[in-house]
Amino acid sequence: MNEPDPSRRKARIIKAFQDLPLKNDQEHVLALSSLWNIAMMQPNDPEFPSLGIFECMAKLIHKGINDKNWLLSDQNIYIPYYAAHTIGSYTMNKVQFAEKAVESGVVFPLIELMRGKITWVEQRVAVRALAHIASHEKIFEEAIGVNEVEIVELAMEIAMTCLKEVFDEFVGLEPSKRLKYHCDLVTRGLGGLEIEDRKAEEWASQLQCWSLNLLNCFACKEKSLNLICKREFLIELCGIWGGLANPTSPAVIRLLRSLCQTKIGRQSVANLQEVIRALCNLSRSSDDWQLMAIDCLLLLLKDPETRHKTMEVSVVFLVDLVELRSIGGRPKVGDTITQALLQDYHKIKYGDLKFQRKKVERALKETWDLKVDRKRREKFMSEQEIRERKSMVRQLKQKGNLNFWSGNIEKAVMEYTEALHMCPLKMRKDRLVLHSNRAQCYLLLRNPEAVISDTTRALCLSSAVSPHGKSLWRRSQAYDMKGLAKESLIDCVTFVHGRMKSGQTERAEIPSYAARMINKQMNKTWLFAPAKSRSFNNHEELLESHGDSESLN
Repeated sequence: MNEPDPSRRKARIIKAFQDLPLKNDQEHVLALSSLWNIAMMQPNDPEFPSLGIFECMAKLIHKGINDKNWLLSDQNIYIPYYAAHTIGSYTMNKVQFAEKAVESGVVFPLIELMRGKITWVEQRVAVRALAHIASHEKIFEEAIGVNEVEIVELAMEIAMTCLKEVFDEFVGLEPSKRLKYHCDLVTRGLGGLEIEDRKAEEWASQLQCWSLNLLNCFACKEKSLNLICKREFLIELCGIWGGLANPTSPAVIRLLRSLCQTKIGRQSVANLQEVIRALCNLSRSSDDWQLMAIDCLLLLLKDPETRHKTMEVSVVFLVDLVELRSIGGRPKVGDTITQALLQDYHKIKYGDLKFQRKKVERALKETWDLKVDRKRREKFMSEQEIRERKSMVRQLKQKGNLNFWSGNIEKAVMEYTEALHMCPLKMRKDRLVLHSNRAQCYLLLRNPEAVISDTTRALCLSSAVSPHGKSLWRRSQAYDMKGLAKESLIDCVTFVHGRMKSGQTERAEIPSYAARMINKQMNKTWLFAPAKSRSFNNHEELLESHGDSESLN
């Protein structure tokens, strides 16, 4: 590396890459960790990819898999991890590097690691590398084609089971029973149980998300859709969430959106109410990927073959979003939703189209009244009538507030409802407050679905930059009532962030009631909560079985 003469430097690096897999040297781990660090820091530097690093890494992985004695001697156990991670870093951005990697034979040893030939730690970086290689359309077929079915099945299996595996093989173990090299890798030698647990959660989330990203590469190219669109997998997919451990990955919703862009995918999703409902819940949340969920539903609604089934479930959710303005830089999202919902409303209005649930037809009529009839009427309303309506709205709101504070909650709901019917559409702030006040009433009446509907409408009327805090908190409580911990957590975190940013709390302290909600929902949404529960249940079953056998003696 320090050779000043370029030609000699090149020759020595080539020789080093050729010799590494052939020699047994305790310094190999140091060399591999240095190469990994260079690859992470300079993934676009062509020097090492052009001099044989991929062939070297492939041979080292192959050696680790096939020669257990070598793998377990000295510190060689670290080598396959660093080798696969180095491949992934160099193939991340440059298609020419990925081409060189495929030509050098990296795919087969990476698949071997993906099969779990060593441990989940090596599996993680192998899936990452394969996902980066598969993302380059130019070489997709050459790299993946031969092993397409196996890779897809492995990626699906990993996505569904990796959290349990990481819990069983690392997080759920006593510290003394954890593999030392796993501890060293996740902490980079810093040590400490808290760091180990936190990093293991992050790595498990990454393994799951990279598996889904790999599947997304296939879905985007309409490959293996019959495998990916299996009922059991799609339902399982709805329960996957990277959570706070991986907040930047839209892996699940990105895969669902890719599926909804294909005919097979749309038909599969439309046949599963559980999946549509999960998309609907996401569309009415503070999640960063809310817009992707809306896109999925719009794709389903625009397809004549999936429209009716999707509407049976989604209309009562989407009707709350018809006044949504810009989101994610896209303007007039609510108008787009309105057009999709009312596309064939005339058929419903005149009896040519019926839905199984009358609630769907009522929601569509409400959308028509709000976005078409009412807008048309108010366009020709005189200034005198607008002033009169404003006055009546203020009076009704005051009556509603008085009834609320006197404990007559049902009467307050009626007053707020009448005020909303009277309030001109242009009075967005007044309507926002009325929806939010009525939501508080429904909260006390233990009607969480009505709370979510009203608070969502209030949030659509508020600023996207500064969403209405009280509505976020009320919706968080309603989601908690319904057992939707993830949605409740995101709303509560967004509520706290807004208060902190606006300086509403003294010394930037989180309100105690919000802190309790966050703590409650974080426990419920902890990445390993299902794995821990399954492990506990399995343990209980073993104890019961042992007890039964003793009672027979």
